[in-house]
Amino acid sequence: MQYHIHLSAGDIGKYVFLPGDPGRVETIARFLDEPRHVATNREYCTWEGLLEGERVAVTSTGIGGPSAAIALQELARVGCHTFVRLGTCGALQPGLGRGDLILASGSVRGGATALAYVPAEFPAVADPDVFAALRAGTRKLGWPLHTGIIHCKDAFFLEEPATLPARAQAQALWETWQRARVVASEMESDTLFVIAYTLGLRAGTLLLALGGLADGEVGELTSPPQELKDRLIRAGIEGMRELILQDRRAAAAEG
Repeated sequence: MQYHIHLSAGDIGKYVFLPGDPGRVETIARFLDEPRHVATNREYCTWEGLLEGERVAVTSTGIGGPSAAIALQELARVGCHTFVRLGTCGALQPGLGRGDLILASGSVRGGATALAYVPAEFPAVADPDVFAALRAGTRKLGWPLHTGIIHCKDAFFLEEPATLPARAQAQALWETWQRARVVASEMESDTLFVIAYTLGLRAGTLLLALGGLADGEVGELTSPPQELKDRLIRAGIEGMRELILQDRRAAAAEG
């Protein structure tokens, strides 16, 4: 049994949704067939259900890179190979804000956890198959979707430069990323992308914007209405469905 997530090989299937908040795990699992609780320890809560007859798990990662790395590494050890982060973010570009869905093609490596695995020059990119499936699934539902490079960080309150001692430096950093067309900021995906790639796994990220950093909305965060949370989950479910069906077709073609 893995020390942190309290799972062993065979406890869950190979496809996993990764929300940060343990409180969102059951909500996501309820969109699957036959949902059931599997394990809970610390910030790691796992439920499982069926999608297209395939076992699909939902495991929370907690906040930030260190706990996300633990979850991913231990899930890999019990046999999981495909990961979809369903999370929240602050939108960076003007015109993007609360309720927008954002699909990450890659991430600025502003977090430090992945530096323990590979140097900073190593890119943090989403798996192309996972990215394509999430895009196809969201478009199937007819919802607008913004794609592009996101930014990750270890300090949540970097989003409020005025609260920091190095406020001018932090504000200049945000303006740099905005000019570079970075679309959003969150705290886990750079770690997930780097570690998944180095382990030969697949990972992608679909996000719901809680507000727009460019518009000063993130400093007054409130939980989004359930309708918006459900939109993120349904888009993720459709993306995972695409992946499962594509994998089956590939396996059949290989004989």
